[in-house]
Amino acid sequence: MRFDFGNAGPAQSITDFESILPLKKIKRSCGKQLFPPILPGMQRPDPASLPLSPGVYLYKDAKGRIIYVGKARVLRRRILSYFRPEGLPAKTRAMLAHAASLDVLTTTTEKEALLLESSLIKKHRPHYNIVLRDDKQYVLFRFDLKHPFPRLEVVRKARRDGARYFGPFTSALAARETWKLLHRAFALRRCSDRAMKNRVRPCLYHHMGQCPAPCMQLVDSRQYYEAVHKVIELLEGRSTPLLTRLRQEMEAASEALEFEAAARLRDQIRAVERTVERQATVLPGGGDMDAIGLFAADKGLALGIIFVRNGAMTDGRTFYWSGLNFEDAPELLWSFVGQYYSTMTPPPRILLPWLPPDDEDAGPPPDAPSSPHSQREALEQMLAERRNGPVRLVAPQHAKDNQLVDVAQSNAREEARRRERHAEQDILQQIATALHLPERPQRIECVDVSHTGGRQTRVGMVVFEDARPHPPAYRSYAMPDGGDDYATLYQWIARRLESGPPWPDLLLIDGGRGQLRAVQRALDEAGQGDLFSLAAIAKARDEDGHADRRAGNVADRIFLPGRSNPLPLREGAPELLFLQHIRDTTHNFAIGRHRKARGKAALSGELMRLSGIGPATARLLWEHFASLEAMRNATEEDLRRLPGIGPGKAALLREKLRGI
Repeated sequence: MRFDFGNAGPAQSITDFESILPLKKIKRSCGKQLFPPILPGMQRPDPASLPLSPGVYLYKDAKGRIIYVGKARVLRRRILSYFRPEGLPAKTRAMLAHAASLDVLTTTTEKEALLLESSLIKKHRPHYNIVLRDDKQYVLFRFDLKHPFPRLEVVRKARRDGARYFGPFTSALAARETWKLLHRAFALRRCSDRAMKNRVRPCLYHHMGQCPAPCMQLVDSRQYYEAVHKVIELLEGRSTPLLTRLRQEMEAASEALEFEAAARLRDQIRAVERTVERQATVLPGGGDMDAIGLFAADKGLALGIIFVRNGAMTDGRTFYWSGLNFEDAPELLWSFVGQYYSTMTPPPRILLPWLPPDDEDAGPPPDAPSSPHSQREALEQMLAERRNGPVRLVAPQHAKDNQLVDVAQSNAREEARRRERHAEQDILQQIATALHLPERPQRIECVDVSHTGGRQTRVGMVVFEDARPHPPAYRSYAMPDGGDDYATLYQWIARRLESGPPWPDLLLIDGGRGQLRAVQRALDEAGQGDLFSLAAIAKARDEDGHADRRAGNVADRIFLPGRSNPLPLREGAPELLFLQHIRDTTHNFAIGRHRKARGKAALSGELMRLSGIGPATARLLWEHFASLEAMRNATEEDLRRLPGIGPGKAALLREKLRGI
């Protein structure tokens, strides 16, 4: 789906648009409408050109990058509110000063607009949105109770698969320690479903007394579920009845002279007590909830969230956004709740420090349709679908609620103080100063060429946004074979320009003056010489004039276009170390993709040595199976699902693959 934006430049695209739509019906109901560019003078659009339906609006800058995404119950009312003569927050005024074009996507309901806004923010990470940047740090425990012998898994995302999830835990290390403790105390299988299915003898954990070996039918499902239910009781916070029952069972085993069983129960009791002592009871009556607190610091806003499960405080998390002030707090609260719980299962009650007003203008146009739902109600509907049960967003209602919010706010205050101490030396500003850039490089792309003797050439590109790696934007480009890195980078520039925005503020090249000149020449010949800033990073030279590749080298050289000598950066300077970190990340990524391609080529050759497997079949197998091991384990039914593979060929392929 492509969009033209008037004077904003050439046609740009919202890439993979269908893949980010959270609901299929949104894809059918979305419409698009284009508007003339909004100039820095903030010209007011013609109200008649703006729809009265719910939807999402996207502001873009002159380079076509999405800089802000918002949603509205009534698009006309919301967009016109940006052009009132006074009362706009400083962040909104700054955004409008950089906006060059506007795009609108209409939906049928406000809830669909809310889901679409969250997906677009997560995908494009607009500069002026409040973006939840570290949403992959949470750990959950998962039990698939539909399996006759459930396995306790550590996962990072809850899915609607009917399984039981427990958490979240922000410390992966602490969660895995608990996982090990539970397995030592309660005998549960650790192997995957596939490993369990293919096992021919009990594993080592069975001989250690930590697995009942359901793979060998040494335990029935009823006995196994006794241990499962004990673990669930503990993870749900119901430790008191569990401890009482375990002590009774231990005393009974001791009286029956079953000392091994009594010792095992004693160890289970100790494990439960060690797990419980980490949690503080804050709701004597039990219950699940999350409590959120805000703290307005000198240079930004901090948010703290604590997790209460079955009345016990299990964990907490803090976030910080620089450049925000208290007038941004309502938007921050709504945006945080929408983004955070898009990947987490919400509890039935979410406690906010207060209920912010709607982000809609209070004065709708006379012809605007009435809207019965508030921002709060739309969010509660979305969260209820996520949880498969009711979810309430509430303000503190009594002293206990206020205490929980105070704890979350205290955590937020400490996070703000820590972050602002570290922010005194802004690494991106230091890089901008050292490399003579016009502004802080919010988005840095770095490229490296990797090949073996000119074969399986790959150009790896990594992306850092706001000084943090952004793996979803990493790319690997398969390039024509050849040992000339200069020619490869020259050809790669055409591929990068074809990919389109978002453009980097700085493109860092792993190499020296030659690689830098090749990239600059390719950009100049494409008429895009000033599209983004360039720099190259090369290894320092040793005493013999060779590249110094020793570990711990802190004297790499930085080259800029039009400058023959490297920049005079101090060895071990923070900006140089940070650029080295980006380069090393790129180097590892490029080598990994090259090695994968090289191994794939070797294995493809091994495949094609088998009778009945030619290049087309080998390519088909690699497209549907991630590894040779997956091909070996494929059943005839799996192979018959491949295009053009019938029962006879599937049986032949299975026989050949098993023989590799």
